[in-house]
Amino acid sequence: MNDFHLISHHLCPYVQRAVIVLSEKAIEHQRTYIDLSDKPDWFAKTSPLGRVPILKTQQTVLFESQVIAEYLDEITQGSLHPEDALTKAHHRSWIEFGSETLGEIGGFYNAKDSASFEQKRKQLRQKFERINGEVKGPFFEGDRFHMIDGVWATIFRYFDVFDNIADFEIFTGLSKVKRWRQTVSQRKSVIQAPPEGYNKRLEIFLQNKNSHISKLMASKE
Repeated sequence: MNDFHLISHHLCPYVQRAVIVLSEKAIEHQRTYIDLSDKPDWFAKTSPLGRVPILKTQQTVLFESQVIAEYLDEITQGSLHPEDALTKAHHRSWIEFGSETLGEIGGFYNAKDSASFEQKRKQLRQKFERINGEVKGPFFEGDRFHMIDGVWATIFRYFDVFDNIADFEIFTGLSKVKRWRQTVSQRKSVIQAPPEGYNKRLEIFLQNKNSHISKLMASKE
């Protein structure tokens, strides 16, 4: 299975969820990072949706991060999902909720003024309030790491940078989510998922957004 080639972007959280599965399953692979603002010609021809990640194999090309993650899990021994079908479906539902939460994060850091920023902050906070009651701890389902933990680890990673800007009170009073965030952040596969220099790249990305959060960052300098 060393013919796998993952096409990636340095800041993409969806790439990271695929990388976490590759790491957890010890799957040999090649990884290439591309600039999405200057996509190479071959990428446009290879990626039907024009997004990363894509997984190139000797037989075909797979796209969409969760499709890739599920495939990698299915072809290797063991599973990063629970065995019980209903519990597995429950996890998959909250993985989709995680994707929606990533969308809220995008709205949060793209908000142009203080009023829209506060609205987006509240909406993002509501996402974590909603999932807080589902967490059994220390991981999502208890003591075992599952695929859903890797997915939400890529969401929590944003806050390693956000927390250095200000206390946005996203997790205030959400003890289960805070413990979950701390637990998954210590997982080796999670630590190694982004490329070196990720936090600095994200800081630069946010500084260049011409958004409310970039103004907050500038005021701290």
